[in-house]
Amino acid sequence: MATFRKPANLLSLLPLLGFLGASMVPLLKGKTPTDWRKEHYYHYHAYPDWHMVKRHYGIADHRYKLIHFYYDIDEWELYDLEKDPDEMNNVYDDPAYREIRKDLHKRLIALRKKYGDSDELMNSFLPEDLEKERRRFVHN
Repeated sequence: MATFRKPANLLSLLPLLGFLGASMVPLLKGKTPTDWRKEHYYHYHAYPDWHMVKRHYGIADHRYKLIHFYYDIDEWELYDLEKDPDEMNNVYDDPAYREIRKDLHKRLIALRKKYGDSDELMNSFLPEDLEKERRRFVHN
């Protein structure tokens, strides 16, 4: 049985599972680090899967959420989370949000680069993912 001299920080294990991030321990102690991020990037790629949510990635901050759906569709969505917390009204094409949309696109590109995500990387996983899903559905 393995023993440890001090408890492992769970965050140090997350990159091994494909997760990136920063420890939330300071926040739980009531101390927000000065360099704490103001937005987050996410990438959802488990489609097709049992819940059938399309592949997408996006950026969200305290007010807005920009989402790009890809693979078998190419759609963008933008939500004003202050006015529409349930994300029911896509304002992506609303001229009133043009500057916000441009800013979020720039920030999204920067975050994808920071985390090493790209269209090429996404597409490299598709054949293997689709084959796994095909085998799963055939066997069920």
